[in-house]
Amino acid sequence: MKIQKFEDIEAWKKSRDLVNTIYQLTNNEGFSKDWWLKDQIRRAWVSVLSNIAEWFERQSDSEFKKFLYYAKWSVGEVRTQLYIAYDQNYISKEELETNIQSCLEIARMISKFITYLHGTR
Repeated sequence: MKIQKFEDIEAWKKSRDLVNTIYQLTNNEGFSKDWWLKDQIRRAWVSVLSNIAEWFERQSDSEFKKFLYYAKWSVGEVRTQLYIAYDQNYISKEELETNIQSCLEIARMISKFITYLHGTR
């Protein structure tokens, strides 16, 4: 399938699904006490979506890797914040493990996309 818009990118689609989960998790009672962590984890995951979209819209050879790497780095940031949320008893072990696996899957997808793009440019 040819990618014609950023909404066609599988990593963006999966990231969109996970952002909804992140918002649901951070609406839990525990997060309401920890405004900084709630805000930070939301911002980081929104950054994943935004950087994939921004890269696609720019379509610049000199910048194409940068935005996908930013997205991947933000995935790592969210993974760290999920561990913090778990350590503070804001999320359950099951929520931690499920969302860490989703993050790892999305990071792999972004890495594969970067590898693919290296071969086409």
